[in-house]
Amino acid sequence: MLGCVPKRLTAGFFVVLAFVLGNAAISYRSTHKLITNEQAIAHSHQVIAELETTLSRLKDAESGQRGYLLTGDTQYLAPYVLARTQTQAQLAKLKQLIATNPGQQQQVALLEQKMTAKLEELERTIDLEQKNNFNAARNLVLSVEGRQLMNDVRQIIGEMEKNERLRLQQRAQQSQIGFRDETVTSSIATLLNVALLMLLYYLMHRYIKQRQQAEKSLREANQTLETLIQSSPLGIVALTPSGKVSLWNPAAERIIGWNNREIINQCLPILDNHQLDPHLRERILQGEAIYDIELRSYKKDGQAIAISLSTAPLRDATNQINGIMAVIADISDRYAAEQIIREQAALLDIATDAIFVQDLKKRISFWNKGAERLYGWLAQEALGKNADELLHAEPVLEISVSQEKLNTHSEWQGELRQVDKNGKQIIVASRWTLVRDAQGNPKSILVVNTGITEKKKLEAQLLRIQRMESIGTLAGGIAHDLNNVLTPILMSVQLLQMKFSDSQSQNLLNSLENNVKRGAALVKQVLSFARGFEGDRITLQARHLISEITHLIQETFPKSIELVTDISANLWAIFGDTTQLHQVLMNLVVNARDAMPNGGILSIQAKNVIIDEQCAQMNLEATVGCYVAITVTDTGVGIPPEIIERIFEPFFTTKEIGKGTGLGLATAIGIVKNHGGFVNVYSEVSKGSQFIVYLPATEGTETQTIQEGEILSGNSELILVVDDETGIREVTKLSLETYNYRVLTASNGVEALAIYTKRQNEISVVLLDMMMPSMDGAITIMTLQKMNPLVKIIAISGLISNEKIAATTGSGVQAFLPKPYTAKELLETLHSVIK
Repeated sequence: MLGCVPKRLTAGFFVVLAFVLGNAAISYRSTHKLITNEQAIAHSHQVIAELETTLSRLKDAESGQRGYLLTGDTQYLAPYVLARTQTQAQLAKLKQLIATNPGQQQQVALLEQKMTAKLEELERTIDLEQKNNFNAARNLVLSVEGRQLMNDVRQIIGEMEKNERLRLQQRAQQSQIGFRDETVTSSIATLLNVALLMLLYYLMHRYIKQRQQAEKSLREANQTLETLIQSSPLGIVALTPSGKVSLWNPAAERIIGWNNREIINQCLPILDNHQLDPHLRERILQGEAIYDIELRSYKKDGQAIAISLSTAPLRDATNQINGIMAVIADISDRYAAEQIIREQAALLDIATDAIFVQDLKKRISFWNKGAERLYGWLAQEALGKNADELLHAEPVLEISVSQEKLNTHSEWQGELRQVDKNGKQIIVASRWTLVRDAQGNPKSILVVNTGITEKKKLEAQLLRIQRMESIGTLAGGIAHDLNNVLTPILMSVQLLQMKFSDSQSQNLLNSLENNVKRGAALVKQVLSFARGFEGDRITLQARHLISEITHLIQETFPKSIELVTDISANLWAIFGDTTQLHQVLMNLVVNARDAMPNGGILSIQAKNVIIDEQCAQMNLEATVGCYVAITVTDTGVGIPPEIIERIFEPFFTTKEIGKGTGLGLATAIGIVKNHGGFVNVYSEVSKGSQFIVYLPATEGTETQTIQEGEILSGNSELILVVDDETGIREVTKLSLETYNYRVLTASNGVEALAIYTKRQNEISVVLLDMMMPSMDGAITIMTLQKMNPLVKIIAISGLISNEKIAATTGSGVQAFLPKPYTAKELLETLHSVIK
C-alpha cells in the first residue's frame, strides 16, 4: 500500500503535473493571445491617432495655403511649410506602423499618392499667386480636381480608420474572452500548486506590464489628440446624438463666442439657426459625413460671421454612431475680401470705358463690361487671349513704341486704331499703366480705352468745314477780279450785237457771249464758296424737282442705266431756290451716271424724316427738327476710303482732264448748307455710293412763279456810276446812254461824294461798286444817306452778298446787282428802282 502511494502520488503527480502542464500550456497560450491582442489594440490606437494627425497636418497645410491666397501675407507660408513637412513625417510613421500588413500598405501607398498630388496642387496655387496670377490660382482652388483630391484623402483615411476600429473592436472582444479563460485557468492552477500560481503571477505580471505600456501609449495618443484639439486654429466640437455639445475647444470659443462652461450640454447654436436648411440639420444629426459646407451664422454678441462646417460620425465599440465631430472654420475675412473684389469688379463693369488687364506676355486676365460693349468680345471669349492678336488686324508700330515708353515711364497714353469682334475699325484713346508687385517688379499692364471713333469723325467734319472756308476765301478774291474782267466784256458784246446786224458778226458775237456767260457761270460757282448761295426762295415741293430730273435722265442718260424712284405721297414742302436745288440734284445724278460706265441702277428716293438730338450730335450742320431727305444711290465703282473726306473740296476731282472741274459736289454741298441742310455720304468700292441730302421742311403751300414784263428804256434820268474799274465804268456808261439815260462816272467813293454834292438834285440813282480802294462802298453809302436820306442806290459787287450789304448799309440800298451782269439785267434793275 505504502509502495502504491508513491506510485499514486507519482501517478497523481504526473497526472497533476500533466494537468498542470496542460493547464499551464492552455493558460500560457491564452495569456500569450491576450498579450498579442493587447499589443494589436495599442497598435490600432496608434494607427488611428497617426491617421487623424496626418489628416490634420494636411488640413493645416491647406489652411496656410488658403490664408496666403486670400491675404497675400507670406506669414501664412510658415505654417504651410511646417504642416507640409509634418505631413510627410506622418506618412513615414504610418508606413512603419503597417509594415507587416500588406493590405494597409496598399492603402497607405494610395493615400501617399493622393496626399502628394494634393500637396503638389497646393504648391501650384502658391506658385501661381507668387507669379501674380490670382485668377488662375483661384480657379485651381475652386476646381473639382482640388476638392476631389481632398475628398479622396478623407475617404482613404476614413476607410482605414473604419477598418482599424473594426479590428480594435474584434481584438477587445478577444481580449475579454482571453482574460476570462486566463482567470479560470489561473484559479485551477492556484488550487493545484504554488508553482502554477507563481507561473500565473509571472504571466499576469508580464501581462499587466504590457497592458500598462499599452495604456500609457493610449494615454499619450489621447494626450496628443487633446493637444491637437486644444491648439487647433479650427473650431472642433463633439456632439451627442441629440445635438448637445460634449466637446468645445478654444478655437470654437473664439469663433462662436460662447465659452466652455456656457456651451457644454447645450445645443450647438449653428444647428438652431433658423436660416439653416432643415434637411441639412437632419443629415448632420444622423451622423452623415459632410465636408466644407459654407454657412452664415451668428456669434454670441449677434455679429454675423461666415463659417465652413465639416462633420464626421463618432462611433462606439460596436460601431454604432454615438455622436458628430464637427470642424468649424471662420471664413469671414475671406468672404469680406471676396465681397470687396466683387464690389470693385462691379464698379469696373459700370464704367463706360473699356478696362482690361494683360500680363507682360499680353495675355488678357481681366475684361470688364465696357470692353465687352466696345469690342463685342465677351469676357469668357477674351480671357487668356493675346491682346495684340485680338484687337489688331495686323502688327502695329505704335504698340511696340508705346511698350518702350511704358517700360521707361511706367505709363503711356495715346490714340490707337483697333478692330472689334466683327472686324470693324475703331479708334480709341488709350491709357496704359504698368502694375508692379510688392518687390517693385513689373507684373501686368492696366489698360483703359475710350472709344473716340465718332469724335474723330466729327473732328474730320470740322476740319473739312474749315478747309472749305479757307478755300472759299481764296476763291472769293479770284472770283471778284474775274467778275470785274467779265462784266465789261459781256456788256460790250451786247452793245456790239445791236450795232452789227450781219449774220457773220452776230454768229461771232453770239459765240463770244456764250463763252463769256460760260466763264461767268464758272466764276459764279467759285464765288459761291466765298459769299454763300443766294437767289429767289419760294415754298416748293421736292417732288416737282425730282420729276424734272427724272425726265432729263430718261431723255439723255444711257439706256444701260435703270432709273428707280420712290417718292413719298405726303412729302413735306421746303423753302428754297428752285434753280439752285435743281443744280444740286443734277450734279448728284451726273456723278452717279459717270460712276456707272457699264450701266447699273440709279435710284432716287424722297421721304420725310425727323432729326433727333442723338442724330444732330453726329452731324455738325444738323439741328433737331423736320427734314425732307432726298437720296441718290448708284451701283457704280464707289469711292475709295482715302479720298471720301475730300470729295466736297472745290477743284478736287478724280475725273480726267477736261471731263470735270471739281466744282460739282462742292457747289452742291454749298447750296445745301445755305438752305440750312446737310449731306451724308455712304460708299463702298465696287458696290456703289449713296448721297442723302437733308433739307429743312417748312409749312405752307407751293409758291407759283410769275413771269416778268418787258423792260423799258430810260427817260433821260441822270445816273451816277461809281466803280474803280475803268472798263466797267465805260461800258456801263455806253450801255445806259444807248437806252436813253444820262451818265456821270466816278472812280472811287471820294470822287462820287464830290460829284453828288454838286448835282444831288439831278441824280436819280447811284450805281455803286462795293469793293473800291480809298473809300469802300459801305462807307460811301452811309455818307450819301447822311447827305440825302432819300437817295436811291443800286449796290454792285462781285463778292459781297445781298444779306451782307443789307446788314452793313441798312435800308438805304434799294437793289443789288451781282457781277457780271448783262445790259438787260442792269436796265431792269434801274427801271424797278426809278419807278
